[in-house]
Amino acid sequence: MTASSSNNFGLTERQAVIGTVGFYMLTALVMVSVNKWALNALEVPWLLLWCQMLIAVLLLKITHYAGLLKMPKIEMSVAKALTPLIAINVLGLGVNTLCLVYVDTSFYQIARGLVLPFTVIFAYVLLGQPSSHLVLGACFTVFCGFYTGVSTEINVSQLGIFFGIASSITTSLHAIVIKKSLPAVNNSSIDLVYYNNALSLMATTPIIFLSGESALVVERFQSQGFASFHQFLIAALVTGIFGFLVNLAGFMQISKTSPTTHMISGAVRGVLQTLLGYFAFHEVITTGRLTGIILILSGGALYTYAKDKEMKANSKPAYIPMTQQDLDGEDEDMDVENHKVGKA
Repeated sequence: MTASSSNNFGLTERQAVIGTVGFYMLTALVMVSVNKWALNALEVPWLLLWCQMLIAVLLLKITHYAGLLKMPKIEMSVAKALTPLIAINVLGLGVNTLCLVYVDTSFYQIARGLVLPFTVIFAYVLLGQPSSHLVLGACFTVFCGFYTGVSTEINVSQLGIFFGIASSITTSLHAIVIKKSLPAVNNSSIDLVYYNNALSLMATTPIIFLSGESALVVERFQSQGFASFHQFLIAALVTGIFGFLVNLAGFMQISKTSPTTHMISGAVRGVLQTLLGYFAFHEVITTGRLTGIILILSGGALYTYAKDKEMKANSKPAYIPMTQQDLDGEDEDMDVENHKVGKA
């Protein structure tokens, strides 16, 4: 009976892990593909981001009024403390989307391929965390993949590569800034998600006008009418909903699985994203592009193996009740007791 319930519980956990990982990859893939579809219809990346964040804030508010989640009230002191997070988030979302404007979906993985090396660099410079030789080897492999993919492309946009590198930097910094921002919201992840979306929405609003996208929208509306926005508006709605779900899926995956599994699913997502670009958008995958993607994913796999090895090594002392010095000390105490008994 016990064995049976243990098996049933194991199956349930397995289903939960498979479900959350699959949900995360599906939502992330939909975001990339629909974003590309929207930008092909109307090249207004900042307006697209604004629509996505607006929908995310509205959905969070709906969950609040429905009693599912509790959203905080915006406080100026907290908003001021979160300024670095909002700045890096808006900048990161902007360069991510701009990168997607100038490169193919299948090349997007290569353009943003330097996330891992920058993460290791910033972890050392800002947090003082050194890396093992195996991790540095993984970073070198990823860099070789990035260089191979970029150097073998003839018609690739240099601006797209620039935004890809900028995206790698902001993505690497984002995790560090989030870690430092959590105390401002009493370590509440959902409060941080709400503040992040609401304040980023406000910060993005003037950019739409400064970038000239508002004038482009007015011009398109006057020349072609509302029908020309049909595809863009559908895509904005879909990506807004899935943007909300990506946040939820990311939290679900991390809570149900380990960080190692999270990284592996990210690598698998990269492969699926490349295949998506090939089949859905009829993009050409050159030998250099394919080699670059393989090297980047191999470097990511090596990094995952290295961190998993480090985690297992660090967890070993937790299973040892006493150190060797304690055991030696206990032996000495036992000798003293035996000596006393012998004298008695």
